[in-house]
Amino acid sequence: MDFVTNAKKFGVRALLLQGLTFLSVLTSAFMIWKGLSLFTNSESPVVVVLSGSMEPAYYRGDILFLNNGYSPIEVGEVVVYKLKDKPIPIVHRVLKVHTQRETGEQFLLTKGDNNNADDRGLYNPGQLWIQRDEIIGRVKGFVPYAGMGTIWMNDYPQLKLGLLGTLCVLSLFSND
Repeated sequence: MDFVTNAKKFGVRALLLQGLTFLSVLTSAFMIWKGLSLFTNSESPVVVVLSGSMEPAYYRGDILFLNNGYSPIEVGEVVVYKLKDKPIPIVHRVLKVHTQRETGEQFLLTKGDNNNADDRGLYNPGQLWIQRDEIIGRVKGFVPYAGMGTIWMNDYPQLKLGLLGTLCVLSLFSND
């Protein structure tokens, strides 16, 4: 069946209703995400581990739940940080912390548990420490391998497009 035949069969009102239902699901998901962001004080309260640099603590595909409280960060905590001009956040453990006595500002050195060297090679040129404002959040919990679907969709863009297309078609032509 083609689109016009389905439109006649269901009627324009029914198609509009399906479109509005789909739109309300999207806006609800967005509102939940923004609510979590406010509650956790993190721009991204949930992230997926994309590499093996934190094994054996966290594996590729684990979903991490973040919180970005105001208390000082301590050595040994696992943090997610995002550097300027680099699109992908990094999940690594805090190796050293330096705090300025006058201002209380923290400077952090991080390292992946499975890496041989600290992260200074990942930082921007000339940067020796990351600052507190580059921290997205601290890891508070995780679900093992639950994010593998996200990794597959990033590795195989056709899978992402096929899934999105299927969901759109199903939402427009379902009878519920």
